[in-house]
Amino acid sequence: QVQLVESGGGLVQAVGSLRLSCAASGRTFSSYAMGWFRQAPGKEREFVAAISRRGGTNNYADSVKGRFTISRDNAKNTAYLQMNGLKPEDTAVYYCAAASQTGWGTARGADEYEYWGQGTQVTVSS
Repeated sequence: QVQLVESGGGLVQAVGSLRLSCAASGRTFSSYAMGWFRQAPGKEREFVAAISRRGGTNNYADSVKGRFTISRDNAKNTAYLQMNGLKPEDTAVYYCAAASQTGWGTARGADEYEYWGQGTQVTVSS
């Protein structure tokens, strides 16, 4: 198993930036593709970004493409989500997740991820 803990959320004004971190412990971090999802009040959880095991492949939701960047540091067992140009509609609880069955690629579906963090709140004011 792997345990995931997110950090870095908070309150920020529109067009501001935040960097979320996802610290992993347990089994070898590099065995997992990583993803970020978010859930706003009253809405379903949605895909944000994903990165392959070695970081060579990224995948983004259209709504964040060009503004958010996913990365990982396998030596530090940590994945990141750099969020620039934040908008009020980005307000949500952000979750990181780990998937072991993606091969060398990425995954966009929540059901492809076996392990989830508890989430970190991101609030963007207008």
